[in-house]
Amino acid sequence: MSFPASRPRRLRRTPALRALVRETVLTPKDFVFPMFIVPGRGVSLPIGSMPGQKRYSPDLAAEEARRLWDLGVSAVLLFGIPEHKDAVGSSAYHKDGIVPQAVRAIAKAAPQMVIMTDVCLCEYTDHGHCGLVEKGEVLNDPTLELLAKQAIAHAQAGAHVVAPSDMMDGRVGFIREELDDEGLENTSIMAYSVKYASAFYGPFREAAESAPAFGDRQSYQMDPANQSEAIKEARMDEEEGADILMVKPAGPYLDIVRAVREATDLPLAAYQVSGEYAMIHAAAERGWIDLERAMMESLIGIKRAGADIIISYFAPHAAGLLK
Repeated sequence: MSFPASRPRRLRRTPALRALVRETVLTPKDFVFPMFIVPGRGVSLPIGSMPGQKRYSPDLAAEEARRLWDLGVSAVLLFGIPEHKDAVGSSAYHKDGIVPQAVRAIAKAAPQMVIMTDVCLCEYTDHGHCGLVEKGEVLNDPTLELLAKQAIAHAQAGAHVVAPSDMMDGRVGFIREELDDEGLENTSIMAYSVKYASAFYGPFREAAESAPAFGDRQSYQMDPANQSEAIKEARMDEEEGADILMVKPAGPYLDIVRAVREATDLPLAAYQVSGEYAMIHAAAERGWIDLERAMMESLIGIKRAGADIIISYFAPHAAGLLK
C-alpha cells in the first residue's frame, strides 16, 4: 500500500504538538464584555433568556469590571436602561445619565479598563426605535444631532470609545465632527458598520427593554441577504472617520467578517450576539452539546474569520478557561 510523503496527523498526535502549530489563538485580550446598566445601588438582576447574564447598577458594574480585568478582559461595552423613556430619548444624552454614571464608576474601580459605550436611542425611547419617529417613519438627519449629544455625554464622562449602533446614514462623520468640536478628538469611534436586521437579537431586547413598539428595524438595519452592501457600509464609515469597524451578528455572518477584513486595514470587531449565546446555552442545558467546547469553537471561528475584537457575553467564562 502506498502512502503520501506528507502525513498531517503527525502534528496532531499530542496536545503540545497541536498547540505548537495552531494557526489561530484566542486570548482574554481579544474580548469585549457587554454590560447592561440599570439605575440604583446594589442592583444585580438576572436576565432570564441569557443564562448567567445580569443587569448591573453602576456600583456593581464597577465591581464586575474589576473582576473582568483580573481575568484578563480589558474592555467592556455599556448599554443603559434608564428610569425614564420618552419620544426623543432624552435620558440618552443627560450628562448624569445611567451610562455616564457607570463610566465614572468603572474608571475609578478599574482605571486601565477600556470603556466603550453603545450610542443609540432604542433603549431610551418610549417607541423603541433607534431614532426620532414622525408619522411612523424613523427620521435620519434629525436623529444625528441626538446621537452626537449622547456620544459627547459619554466621552465627557470618560468613555474611551463610543459605538454608534443606530445605523443612521452619516452618523459616524457627524459624531466625529461634534466630538472634535467639543475638544474630544481623542475619543475613538467603533462603528456598528455592518449591522443586519437579525432574528438573533431577541434576548438582547428583553435585557435592554428595547423592542420596538411598532413595526421593525428593517428600514435602517441591513438585509441579511446582502454582502456587497456590507463592504459599502464599512468603507463609508472608514471614510467618515471610524477607528474600528464592526460586523453584527458574528456567527451567522462569518463570510461577511472575512469580506470586510479583506476590504479594510482598520481593526475589525465582531459581535457574538444574545441569540447566539442563548442558543449555545439552550442546547447545552438539554445535553445536546458540550457548553465549553461549543463556546470556544464559536469564538475561535470568529477570530479565524478575521475579527481582531470579539464582543461576547461568553467573555468572562472563556477568559477564565484561557487564563
